[in-house]
Amino acid sequence: MRTTGYILFFLFLFSWKGWSNTIEVCSGCNFKSIKSAIEAANPGDTIYVKKGTYKEYNIGIAKPLTIIGEENTVIDGENKGEIITIQANNVTINGLTIVNVGTSYTTDYAALRVVKSENFLLQNLKLQRLFFGIYLEKAKNGKVLNNTVMGDAVEEFSSGNGIQLWYCQNVEVKGNRIEGVRDGIYLEFSDEITISDNISSDNLRYGLHFMFSNNDIYENNVFENNGAGVAVMFSKFISMKGNTFRKNWGTASFGLLLKEINDSEIINNNFVENTVGINIEGSNRINYTNNDFRNNGWAIKVRGACYSNIFSRNNFFNNSFDISYNSKLNDNSFDRNYWSSYTGYDLNRNGIGDVPYRPVKLFSYIVNRTPETIILLRSLFIDIIDFSEKVSPVFTPDNLMDKNPLLKPVSHDIY
Repeated sequence: MRTTGYILFFLFLFSWKGWSNTIEVCSGCNFKSIKSAIEAANPGDTIYVKKGTYKEYNIGIAKPLTIIGEENTVIDGENKGEIITIQANNVTINGLTIVNVGTSYTTDYAALRVVKSENFLLQNLKLQRLFFGIYLEKAKNGKVLNNTVMGDAVEEFSSGNGIQLWYCQNVEVKGNRIEGVRDGIYLEFSDEITISDNISSDNLRYGLHFMFSNNDIYENNVFENNGAGVAVMFSKFISMKGNTFRKNWGTASFGLLLKEINDSEIINNNFVENTVGINIEGSNRINYTNNDFRNNGWAIKVRGACYSNIFSRNNFFNNSFDISYNSKLNDNSFDRNYWSSYTGYDLNRNGIGDVPYRPVKLFSYIVNRTPETIILLRSLFIDIIDFSEKVSPVFTPDNLMDKNPLLKPVSHDIY
Protein backbone atom coordinates (compact mmCIF):
# COMPACT_ATOMS: atom_id res chain seq x y z
CA MET A 1 0.00 0.00 0.00
CA ARG A 2 2.83 2.38 0.89
CA THR A 3 4.55 1.64 -2.44
CA THR A 4 1.31 2.36 -4.29
CA GLY A 5 1.01 5.67 -2.45
CA TYR A 6 4.51 6.74 -3.48
CA ILE A 7 3.80 5.80 -7.08
CA LEU A 8 0.59 7.84 -7.11
CA PHE A 9 2.40 10.80 -5.54
CA PHE A 10 5.18 10.82 -8.13
CA LEU A 11 2.68 10.33 -10.93
CA PHE A 12 0.88 13.44 -9.65
CA LEU A 13 4.10 15.45 -9.64
CA PHE A 14 5.04 14.21 -13.09
CA SER A 15 1.63 15.01 -14.52
CA TRP A 16 1.64 18.52 -12.94
CA LYS A 17 5.11 19.26 -14.32
CA GLY A 18 4.21 17.66 -17.62
CA TRP A 19 1.41 20.14 -18.28
CA SER A 20 3.84 23.06 -17.99
CA ASN A 21 4.73 24.21 -21.51
CA THR A 22 6.94 26.91 -23.04
CA ILE A 23 5.20 29.19 -25.52
CA GLU A 24 7.31 31.33 -27.85
CA VAL A 25 6.29 34.78 -29.06
CA CYS A 26 7.85 36.38 -32.16
CA SER A 27 6.91 37.77 -35.56
CA GLY A 28 7.28 34.32 -37.15
CA CYS A 29 5.85 32.26 -34.29
CA ASN A 30 2.34 30.90 -33.81
CA PHE A 31 1.82 33.66 -31.23
CA LYS A 32 2.79 37.08 -32.48
CA SER A 33 1.64 39.09 -29.44
CA ILE A 34 2.17 38.68 -25.71
CA LYS A 35 -1.55 39.08 -25.08
CA SER A 36 -2.44 36.16 -27.33
CA ALA A 37 0.20 33.96 -25.70
CA ILE A 38 -1.13 34.75 -22.23
CA GLU A 39 -4.67 33.98 -23.32
CA ALA A 40 -3.64 30.57 -24.70
CA ALA A 41 -1.30 29.62 -21.85
CA ASN A 42 -2.22 27.23 -19.07
CA PRO A 43 -1.44 28.05 -15.43
CA GLY A 44 2.24 27.40 -14.75
CA ASP A 45 3.36 27.81 -18.37
CA THR A 46 6.41 29.82 -19.46
CA ILE A 47 6.11 32.43 -22.18
CA TYR A 48 9.40 33.20 -23.94
CA VAL A 49 9.30 36.49 -25.82
CA LYS A 50 11.94 36.72 -28.53
CA LYS A 51 13.75 39.96 -29.30
CA GLY A 52 11.85 42.64 -31.12
CA THR A 53 9.45 45.47 -30.36
CA TYR A 54 5.88 44.61 -29.34
CA LYS A 55 3.42 47.50 -29.41
CA GLU A 56 1.01 46.46 -26.70
CA TYR A 57 -0.58 47.85 -23.55
CA ASN A 58 -3.20 46.76 -21.01
CA ILE A 59 -1.61 43.32 -20.85
CA GLY A 60 -3.46 41.48 -18.08
CA ILE A 61 -2.09 38.41 -16.26
CA ALA A 62 -4.71 36.51 -14.24
CA LYS A 63 -3.03 33.10 -13.97
CA PRO A 64 0.34 31.82 -12.64
CA LEU A 65 2.87 32.35 -15.44
CA THR A 66 6.53 32.99 -16.12
CA ILE A 67 7.29 35.56 -18.82
CA ILE A 68 10.90 35.80 -19.96
CA GLY A 69 12.20 38.30 -22.47
CA GLU A 70 15.13 37.59 -24.73
CA GLU A 71 17.78 40.32 -24.84
CA ASN A 72 16.50 43.42 -26.68
CA THR A 73 12.86 42.50 -26.17
CA VAL A 74 10.87 45.75 -25.91
CA ILE A 75 7.22 46.32 -25.05
CA ASP A 76 6.16 49.75 -26.32
CA GLY A 77 2.95 51.06 -24.76
CA GLU A 78 2.87 54.02 -27.20
CA ASN A 79 1.81 56.29 -24.30
CA LYS A 80 -1.68 54.81 -24.34
CA GLY A 81 -1.97 53.65 -20.73
CA GLU A 82 -0.82 50.97 -18.30
CA ILE A 83 1.27 48.22 -19.86
CA ILE A 84 1.26 45.08 -17.64
CA THR A 85 -1.13 44.32 -14.76
CA ILE A 86 -0.67 41.19 -12.63
CA GLN A 87 -3.67 39.88 -10.70
CA ALA A 88 -2.54 36.33 -9.92
CA ASN A 89 -0.18 34.56 -7.53
CA ASN A 90 3.12 32.97 -8.59
CA VAL A 91 3.93 35.25 -11.52
CA THR A 92 7.50 35.91 -12.70
CA ILE A 93 8.46 38.67 -15.14
CA ASN A 94 12.10 38.62 -16.21
CA GLY A 95 14.27 40.45 -18.72
CA LEU A 96 11.82 42.76 -20.51
CA THR A 97 12.33 46.37 -21.54
CA ILE A 98 9.11 48.38 -21.12
CA VAL A 99 8.80 51.89 -22.57
CA ASN A 100 6.27 54.67 -23.16
CA VAL A 101 3.78 54.36 -20.32
CA GLY A 102 0.72 56.58 -20.64
CA THR A 103 0.46 59.74 -18.53
CA SER A 104 -2.78 60.68 -16.80
CA TYR A 105 -3.83 63.20 -14.14
CA THR A 106 -6.61 60.90 -12.91
CA THR A 107 -5.07 57.39 -13.18
CA ASP A 108 -1.67 56.21 -11.95
CA TYR A 109 -0.61 54.32 -15.04
CA ALA A 110 2.39 52.05 -14.41
CA ALA A 111 4.79 50.10 -16.57
CA LEU A 112 4.04 47.11 -14.36
CA ARG A 113 1.41 46.81 -11.62
CA VAL A 114 0.88 43.97 -9.14
CA VAL A 115 -2.55 43.85 -7.48
CA LYS A 116 -3.45 41.62 -4.50
CA SER A 117 -0.92 39.01 -5.53
CA GLU A 118 1.60 36.83 -3.70
CA ASN A 119 4.89 35.13 -4.53
CA PHE A 120 5.70 37.38 -7.47
CA LEU A 121 9.18 37.99 -8.90
CA LEU A 122 10.00 41.04 -11.00
CA GLN A 123 13.62 41.09 -12.06
CA ASN A 124 16.10 42.32 -14.68
CA LEU A 125 13.58 44.74 -16.15
CA LYS A 126 14.40 48.04 -17.88
CA LEU A 127 11.66 50.64 -17.58
CA GLN A 128 11.97 53.88 -19.54
CA ARG A 129 9.81 56.85 -20.52
CA LEU A 130 7.31 56.12 -17.82
CA PHE A 131 4.73 57.65 -15.49
CA PHE A 132 4.91 55.17 -12.59
CA GLY A 133 7.44 52.37 -12.90
CA ILE A 134 6.60 49.37 -10.69
CA TYR A 135 3.43 49.75 -8.61
CA LEU A 136 2.67 47.15 -5.94
CA GLU A 137 -0.87 47.36 -4.58
CA LYS A 138 -1.95 45.16 -1.62
CA ALA A 139 0.70 42.64 -2.65
CA LYS A 140 2.84 40.47 -0.39
CA ASN A 141 5.59 37.87 -0.23
CA GLY A 142 7.28 39.04 -3.42
CA LYS A 143 10.59 40.29 -4.78
CA VAL A 144 11.61 43.25 -6.96
CA LEU A 145 15.23 42.61 -7.97
CA ASN A 146 17.90 44.19 -10.18
CA ASN A 147 15.65 46.43 -12.24
CA THR A 148 16.51 49.75 -13.89
CA VAL A 149 13.89 52.50 -13.74
CA MET A 150 14.81 55.58 -15.78
CA GLY A 151 12.27 58.40 -15.92
CA ASP A 152 12.40 61.81 -17.54
CA ALA A 153 10.34 63.72 -14.97
CA VAL A 154 10.36 67.51 -15.13
CA GLU A 155 7.55 68.57 -12.78
CA GLU A 156 6.23 66.74 -9.71
CA PHE A 157 2.56 67.10 -10.67
CA SER A 158 3.10 65.35 -14.01
CA SER A 159 5.37 62.53 -12.84
CA GLY A 160 5.05 59.32 -10.85
CA ASN A 161 7.27 57.24 -8.58
CA GLY A 162 9.85 54.68 -9.61
CA ILE A 163 8.89 51.81 -7.30
CA GLN A 164 5.74 52.23 -5.21
CA LEU A 165 4.32 49.97 -2.50
CA TRP A 166 0.83 50.57 -1.11
CA TYR A 167 -0.58 48.34 1.63
CA CYS A 168 2.08 45.69 0.99
CA GLN A 169 3.72 43.16 3.30
CA ASN A 170 6.94 41.14 3.28
CA VAL A 171 8.41 42.40 0.01
CA GLU A 172 12.11 42.56 -0.88
CA VAL A 173 13.28 45.46 -3.07
CA LYS A 174 16.94 44.86 -3.88
CA GLY A 175 19.60 45.89 -6.38
CA ASN A 176 17.50 48.37 -8.34
CA ARG A 177 18.62 51.63 -9.93
CA ILE A 178 16.06 54.45 -10.03
CA GLU A 179 16.57 57.87 -11.63
CA GLY A 180 14.57 60.76 -12.98
CA VAL A 181 11.20 60.16 -11.31
CA ARG A 182 9.24 61.95 -8.56
CA ASP A 183 10.13 59.67 -5.61
CA GLY A 184 12.62 56.90 -6.31
CA ILE A 185 11.00 54.45 -3.89
CA TYR A 186 7.69 55.23 -2.16
CA LEU A 187 5.94 53.22 0.56
CA GLU A 188 2.66 53.77 2.34
CA PHE A 189 1.04 51.40 4.86
CA SER A 190 3.63 48.74 4.00
CA ASP A 191 5.16 46.56 6.74
CA GLU A 192 8.09 44.13 6.91
CA ILE A 193 9.66 45.54 3.76
CA THR A 194 13.39 45.10 3.07
CA ILE A 195 14.97 47.70 0.80
CA SER A 196 18.66 47.01 0.13
CA ASP A 197 21.51 47.67 -2.31
CA ASN A 198 19.51 50.14 -4.40
CA ILE A 199 20.80 53.35 -6.01
CA SER A 200 18.21 56.13 -6.05
CA SER A 201 19.53 59.37 -7.50
CA ASP A 202 18.61 62.52 -9.42
CA ASN A 203 14.92 62.29 -8.57
CA LEU A 204 12.70 65.36 -8.33
CA ARG A 205 11.61 64.90 -4.73
CA TYR A 206 12.87 62.01 -2.55
CA GLY A 207 15.22 59.12 -3.11
CA LEU A 208 13.08 57.18 -0.62
CA HIS A 209 9.79 58.31 0.89
CA PHE A 210 7.61 56.30 3.22
CA MET A 211 4.80 56.87 5.68
CA PHE A 212 2.76 54.74 8.10
CA SER A 213 5.03 51.73 7.51
CA ASN A 214 6.46 49.67 10.38
CA ASN A 215 9.09 46.98 10.98
CA ASP A 216 10.96 47.85 7.80
CA ILE A 217 14.68 47.50 6.99
CA TYR A 218 16.66 49.86 4.74
CA GLU A 219 20.31 48.93 4.26
CA ASN A 220 23.27 49.50 1.92
CA ASN A 221 21.39 51.93 -0.35
CA VAL A 222 22.76 55.07 -2.00
CA PHE A 223 20.58 58.20 -2.07
CA GLU A 224 22.32 60.91 -4.06
CA ASN A 225 21.47 64.30 -5.54
CA ASN A 226 17.74 64.06 -4.97
CA GLY A 227 15.48 67.07 -4.47
CA ALA A 228 15.14 66.49 -0.73
CA GLY A 229 16.90 63.26 0.12
CA VAL A 230 14.97 60.64 2.12
CA ALA A 231 11.80 61.23 4.15
CA VAL A 232 10.70 58.77 6.85
CA MET A 233 7.38 59.68 8.50
CA PHE A 234 4.85 58.35 11.01
CA SER A 235 6.44 54.93 11.43
CA LYS A 236 8.10 52.78 14.08
CA PHE A 237 10.58 49.94 14.46
CA ILE A 238 12.64 51.08 11.46
CA SER A 239 16.21 49.89 10.90
CA MET A 240 18.41 52.02 8.61
CA LYS A 241 21.94 50.64 8.29
CA GLY A 242 24.87 51.15 5.97
CA ASN A 243 23.20 53.69 3.67
CA THR A 244 24.89 56.64 1.96
CA PHE A 245 23.14 60.03 1.78
CA ARG A 246 25.16 62.25 -0.53
CA LYS A 247 24.88 65.66 -2.20
CA ASN A 248 21.23 66.33 -1.45
CA TRP A 249 21.44 70.12 -1.69
CA GLY A 250 18.78 72.83 -1.67
CA THR A 251 17.22 75.50 0.53
CA ALA A 252 14.82 72.96 2.05
CA SER A 253 16.86 69.82 1.41
CA PHE A 254 18.37 67.17 3.67
CA GLY A 255 19.94 63.75 3.59
CA LEU A 256 17.34 62.20 5.90
CA LEU A 257 14.13 63.62 7.37
CA LEU A 258 12.65 61.86 10.41
CA LYS A 259 9.17 62.95 11.42
CA GLU A 260 7.19 61.10 14.11
CA ILE A 261 9.52 58.08 14.06
CA ASN A 262 9.83 55.97 17.22
CA ASP A 263 11.81 52.99 18.53
CA SER A 264 14.20 52.73 15.61
CA GLU A 265 17.92 52.61 14.79
CA ILE A 266 20.13 54.68 12.49
CA ILE A 267 23.45 52.80 12.35
CA ASN A 268 26.61 52.90 10.22
CA ASN A 269 25.31 55.40 7.66
CA ASN A 270 27.31 57.98 5.74
CA PHE A 271 26.02 61.57 5.40
CA VAL A 272 28.17 63.58 2.99
CA GLU A 273 27.68 67.07 1.53
CA ASN A 274 24.00 67.55 2.30
CA THR A 275 22.38 70.82 3.28
CA VAL A 276 21.23 69.00 6.44
CA GLY A 277 22.45 65.50 7.28
CA ILE A 278 19.48 64.48 9.45
CA ASN A 279 16.46 66.70 10.13
CA ILE A 280 14.59 65.35 13.18
CA GLU A 281 11.13 66.28 14.44
CA GLY A 282 8.90 64.50 16.94
CA SER A 283 11.01 61.34 16.93
CA ASN A 284 11.82 59.38 20.08
CA ARG A 285 13.86 56.45 21.38
CA ILE A 286 16.16 56.20 18.37
CA ASN A 287 19.75 54.98 18.52
CA TYR A 288 22.13 56.94 16.29
CA THR A 289 25.36 54.93 16.32
CA ASN A 290 28.51 54.69 14.18
CA ASN A 291 27.38 57.22 11.58
CA ASP A 292 29.67 59.61 9.67
CA PHE A 293 28.64 63.23 9.09
CA ARG A 294 31.07 64.87 6.70
CA ASN A 295 31.02 68.34 5.07
CA ASN A 296 27.31 68.98 5.60
CA GLY A 297 25.79 72.40 6.22
CA TRP A 298 24.12 71.09 9.37
CA ALA A 299 25.00 67.56 10.47
CA ILE A 300 21.88 67.20 12.64
CA LYS A 301 18.93 69.55 13.12
CA VAL A 302 16.66 68.79 16.08
CA ARG A 303 13.41 70.69 15.69
CA GLY A 304 11.72 69.79 18.96
CA ALA A 305 9.59 67.11 20.63
CA CYS A 306 12.46 64.62 20.44
CA TYR A 307 13.08 62.57 23.58
CA SER A 308 15.23 59.67 24.82
CA ASN A 309 17.40 59.52 21.70
CA ILE A 310 20.98 58.29 22.00
CA PHE A 311 23.82 59.66 19.85
CA SER A 312 26.92 57.55 20.40
CA ARG A 313 30.19 56.82 18.56
CA ASN A 314 29.38 59.03 15.59
CA ASN A 315 31.98 61.03 13.66
CA PHE A 316 31.38 64.71 12.89
CA PHE A 317 33.86 65.95 10.26
CA ASN A 318 34.00 69.58 9.10
CA ASN A 319 30.31 70.41 9.15
CA SER A 320 29.36 74.08 9.26
CA PHE A 321 27.15 73.22 12.25
CA ASP A 322 27.29 69.88 14.04
CA ILE A 323 24.06 70.11 16.06
CA SER A 324 21.21 72.60 15.78
CA TYR A 325 18.50 72.93 18.45
CA ASN A 326 15.45 75.18 18.57
CA SER A 327 14.76 74.63 22.27
CA LYS A 328 16.52 75.13 25.58
CA LEU A 329 15.33 71.72 26.77
CA ASN A 330 17.27 68.54 26.07
CA ASP A 331 16.33 64.97 26.90
CA ASN A 332 18.73 63.30 24.49
CA SER A 333 22.10 61.73 25.20
CA PHE A 334 25.35 62.59 23.38
CA ASP A 335 28.27 60.41 24.44
CA ARG A 336 31.62 59.30 23.02
CA ASN A 337 31.30 60.98 19.64
CA TYR A 338 34.19 62.41 17.62
CA TRP A 339 33.94 66.14 16.84
CA SER A 340 36.52 67.57 14.42
CA SER A 341 36.04 71.05 15.92
CA TYR A 342 36.76 69.92 19.48
CA THR A 343 39.80 71.76 20.87
CA GLY A 344 40.02 70.20 24.33
CA TYR A 345 42.90 68.22 25.80
CA ASP A 346 43.52 64.69 27.07
CA LEU A 347 46.03 64.78 29.93
CA ASN A 348 45.62 61.15 30.95
CA ARG A 349 45.84 59.98 27.32
CA ASN A 350 42.84 57.68 27.46
CA GLY A 351 41.49 58.90 24.13
CA ILE A 352 38.68 60.87 25.76
CA GLY A 353 38.72 64.66 26.10
CA ASP A 354 38.99 65.97 29.65
CA VAL A 355 36.68 68.90 28.87
CA PRO A 356 33.07 68.25 27.75
CA TYR A 357 32.13 69.43 24.28
CA ARG A 358 29.11 71.63 23.59
CA PRO A 359 28.13 70.97 19.97
CA VAL A 360 25.37 73.62 19.73
CA LYS A 361 26.66 77.01 18.70
CA LEU A 362 24.77 80.17 19.49
CA PHE A 363 25.09 81.18 15.86
CA SER A 364 23.13 78.10 14.75
CA TYR A 365 20.33 79.24 17.08
CA ILE A 366 20.43 82.68 15.44
CA VAL A 367 20.44 81.27 11.90
CA ASN A 368 17.39 79.12 12.71
CA ARG A 369 15.48 82.27 13.61
CA THR A 370 16.99 84.57 10.97
CA PRO A 371 18.38 82.58 8.02
CA GLU A 372 19.85 85.68 6.34
CA THR A 373 22.52 85.88 9.05
CA ILE A 374 24.28 82.89 7.50
CA ILE A 375 26.42 85.36 5.51
CA LEU A 376 28.22 86.13 8.81
CA LEU A 377 29.30 82.51 9.26
CA ARG A 378 33.10 83.10 9.07
CA SER A 379 33.24 86.48 10.82
CA LEU A 380 35.24 87.20 13.99
CA PHE A 381 32.08 88.54 15.67
CA ILE A 382 30.41 85.15 15.37
CA ASP A 383 33.43 83.40 16.88
CA ILE A 384 33.22 85.75 19.87
CA ILE A 385 29.52 85.19 20.57
CA ASP A 386 29.89 81.42 20.14
CA PHE A 387 32.74 81.42 22.65
CA SER A 388 30.73 83.46 25.15
CA GLU A 389 27.77 81.13 24.86
CA LYS A 390 30.02 78.10 25.32
CA VAL A 391 31.40 79.58 28.55
CA SER A 392 28.02 80.57 29.95
CA PRO A 393 25.04 79.05 28.07
CA VAL A 394 21.98 81.29 27.96
CA PHE A 395 20.17 80.49 24.72
CA THR A 396 21.36 76.95 24.05
CA PRO A 397 20.54 73.86 26.17
CA ASP A 398 22.94 73.94 29.11
CA ASN A 399 22.87 70.15 29.53
CA LEU A 400 23.45 69.36 25.87
CA MET A 401 27.04 68.24 25.87
CA ASP A 402 29.23 65.26 25.11
CA LYS A 403 30.97 64.58 28.40
CA ASN A 404 33.28 62.03 26.79
CA PRO A 405 34.30 63.47 23.41
CA LEU A 406 36.67 61.20 21.52
CA LEU A 407 40.07 62.49 20.41
CA LYS A 408 40.20 60.21 17.37
CA PRO A 409 37.50 59.28 14.87
CA VAL A 410 35.57 56.10 15.49
CA SER A 411 36.83 53.29 13.28
CA HIS A 412 33.90 51.56 11.65
CA ASP A 413 32.89 50.31 8.24
CA ILE A 414 30.93 52.60 5.95
CA TYR A 415 29.19 50.85 3.10
